[in-house]
Amino acid sequence: MSQYRVLVAEDEADIRFMTCFTLRFGGFEVSEAADGQEALEMAQRDPPDLILLDAKMPRLDGFETCRQLKTLPATQHIPVVMLSAMGQEREIARGKGAGAVDYLLKPYVPQDLIARLKSILESGT
Repeated sequence: MSQYRVLVAEDEADIRFMTCFTLRFGGFEVSEAADGQEALEMAQRDPPDLILLDAKMPRLDGFETCRQLKTLPATQHIPVVMLSAMGQEREIARGKGAGAVDYLLKPYVPQDLIARLKSILESGT
């Protein structure tokens, strides 16, 4: 099986580093974006297998990035997972309403993040 390609969009450099490190350790090929606008551009240029979006980012937040990704032919099929410290029901509903297949909370357990993303990718969700 080839490596799954994941695009991680996270504005906080230390969290982005740890998330990417975790995913690379889990066997993923990872590309990084510092905000939603950069993620949107990267996903259109070279569509990944899955996109992991932080909810709160400058320029374009995760919710709006997800909404836009779901309107573009090149990216609408890509599963999007929101990753956020905001765990209120309305935020989770907002993420799912924007088109995310899952909404995971920070801080996360590294093994759980890896397992959840692999599960989503393998199920074709």
